[in-house]
Amino acid sequence: MTLDTVDSTNAEAKRLAAEGEEKYPDGTIIWAKEQTDGRGRRGRKWHSPPGNLYCSLILRPDVPLAKAAELSFVAALAVFDALGAVGEPGHQVHLKWPNDVLLNDCKVAGLLLEAETSGGEIPDWVILGLGVNVGVFPGDTDFPATSFRAEQWPATEVDFLESFCRHFMVWSGKWLEDGFVPIRRNWLQRCHGLGEEIEVRLDNETLKGIFTDLDEDGALVLKTADGERRITAGDVFFPQG
Repeated sequence: MTLDTVDSTNAEAKRLAAEGEEKYPDGTIIWAKEQTDGRGRRGRKWHSPPGNLYCSLILRPDVPLAKAAELSFVAALAVFDALGAVGEPGHQVHLKWPNDVLLNDCKVAGLLLEAETSGGEIPDWVILGLGVNVGVFPGDTDFPATSFRAEQWPATEVDFLESFCRHFMVWSGKWLEDGFVPIRRNWLQRCHGLGEEIEVRLDNETLKGIFTDLDEDGALVLKTADGERRITAGDVFFPQG
């Protein structure tokens, strides 16, 4: 489904998903050219002018809610591979915990996973939101951003979306067949900052330490001066220089 303008592709995907699987089955894509109320992680506003890619997938995995959360890492791998397919040589792409993708050390894409259950263990649906800076990028962010055009990439929103869908099918198939182990391993091979000092900003504190691992649940493992910390939500920053 393609829309010129929508409040949020995730919000629209939720509305459609609630109408039932027969009408909007697993894999349904909602794509908008502009969002008037785009959202990122933790309720933050996602700047959504025309020229970028804003889309959401309706997913209906037959897995417990805790396992469905692994889909953000599955999608990140698909974004990584899609960037490699449509991009130009000589550029660096990395994954940034928990759900951002970096191009030349600047954020070029972000993911947002939301789910709903009727009280059971299996979610009724999972919405995977994806935003990619194709034509423009915000300049007033805590973490520096970039876009395809800023990096002189000619790829369009359609080019990227087609590539992402192909790679997402591959990685989600591997996830369903082999579980989180290969997803975690491949994510760690592609991430930024592993084995290095990072800063993690939480709601009530800021931590510094060595990013040592991603645990079996997808949490970041941080070795601090006070011991090892397992972090399930936070914003990661890297030392300058």
